[in-house]
Amino acid sequence: MKFAVGTQDYRSIATHGGRTRRFLVFEAEAGGEPVEINRIELAEDEVLHLAGDGRPHPIDAVRVIITGSSGEGFINHMKRRGIEPVTTLETDPVQAIRDWFAGTVRTAPPPEHPHEHHDHGPENAPHECHGAPA
Repeated sequence: MKFAVGTQDYRSIATHGGRTRRFLVFEAEAGGEPVEINRIELAEDEVLHLAGDGRPHPIDAVRVIITGSSGEGFINHMKRRGIEPVTTLETDPVQAIRDWFAGTVRTAPPPEHPHEHHDHGPENAPHECHGAPA
C-alpha cells in the first residue's frame, strides 16, 4: 500500500497539507517496516489545496496521505480522489505510518485560522475555498 507524507524538509511532517509541495512516498504493509520509494515535489499550481477539480494529479498513486493540521476542504478533496486523508500530531513520517496501521494516530486539530494563509483576490470575486463557497 502506498502512503504520501507531506513534508517541507524531507525529514518531518509538514503542518499544512493543502499547501505542502513536498511528499515522501512510502510502500508499507501491516507488520512490515515502511520503505521510502519516491519523492514528489509539486509546482506551486499543483498544491493539493487547488486539486479539487478532479484532473489527474501526481498524488493519485497513493492510498493514504498523512499531513499535519489540514482543513476540511483538503480532507474533502482527498476523499473525492479516493485517498484517505490522515492528520497527525506526529512529526516522524515512519512513525505516523506505523501509528496508522496500529490505529493509534494522534489526530491533529483543524487549523485555527484556515483563511490567513492565502489571498482570495478581489473581495467581490466569486471563489471556492477549502471545498465550500467562501
